[in-house]
Amino acid sequence: MRFTALKKHTPIPGFGLTLGITISMVSIFVLIPLASVLYFGTTLSWMEFWHIITMPNVLYAFATSIGTSFIAALMNVIFGVLLAWVIVRYEFTGKSLINGLIEIPFALPTAVAGITLSKLYSDQGIIGTWLSQWGIHASYSHIGIVVALVFVGIPFVVRTVQPVLEDFDSTYEEAAYVLGASTFNLYRHVIFPELKPAILTGVGLAFARGIGEYGSVIYISGNSLREHTQIVSYVIMQKLNYADYAGATAMAIVLLVISFLVMLTINAMHIRQSKRGGA
Repeated sequence: MRFTALKKHTPIPGFGLTLGITISMVSIFVLIPLASVLYFGTTLSWMEFWHIITMPNVLYAFATSIGTSFIAALMNVIFGVLLAWVIVRYEFTGKSLINGLIEIPFALPTAVAGITLSKLYSDQGIIGTWLSQWGIHASYSHIGIVVALVFVGIPFVVRTVQPVLEDFDSTYEEAAYVLGASTFNLYRHVIFPELKPAILTGVGLAFARGIGEYGSVIYISGNSLREHTQIVSYVIMQKLNYADYAGATAMAIVLLVISFLVMLTINAMHIRQSKRGGA
C-alpha cells in the first residue's frame, strides 16, 4: 500500500524552521520542567509518596486550596458571565475602562494584589471594618482566600465568554421571541447552550489557577495550621525552605495531576461540542 503525504501550500515560507523553534521552546519551558518533576517523583517509593500526601497538614492544605478554588470558580461564573454580558450587549459611558480593568489581575503582580486585599479586608480596612460589624472577618480566613481567588480568576471567565457572546447571532433570540419563548426558556434553551463550553472552560482555567495560586493568597490567608488556612503552595514553599525536596515534589505531582485532569476534561468537552456542531 502506498501512502502519499498531503502538504498544505502556504504563501508563508519556513514551516520547518518555525515548527522546530516552536517545539524547542515548548520543550524547554514546558515539557522538560514538567518531566523533571515527574522524574524526581520516581525516586520516591509508593509508601513514601502516600505518607507525604496523607500527612494532616498536607491534607488540610489540599482541602483548603481545592475547596476555596471551587467556591471562587462558582462565584466567577456568576460575576464573570454578567460582566461579559454587560460589556458585549450594552453601550454606556466608561465601557472601555471597565473592559480594560478586567485585565488588571493578569498584569498586576500577585504579591501586590495580596497585600492590597489583605489591607482592604482586614478589620481595620475600608471593607473589612464594615464586614466586622456583621461579625465577618475576611482577612486571615477562608473568606479572604476566596476573595483573592475570585480576583485572580474572574478574567478567565470573562475573556472566554466574551468572544462567544460577540459572535452570537441575535436572530436566534428574535426567532425564539417570535415563537413565543419566555425569557427563562430563551436563556435556558438558546443562549446557555452556546455559552456552556466557554463557561466551563473559564471555570476550569480559574479553578486550575486557584489551586496553585501563591502570591495573592499568601498574605490574606494568615497561613494558620490551627485555622486550616494554609494553602498547598505555602506548604510546598515551607518544605523547600527546609530542604524537604521529596515532600515538595510529591505535593507538586498531585497538583500537576489535578491540573492535567481539569485541562483534559475541558478539551474533551470541546471535542464533544465540536462533534455535536458538525465541526
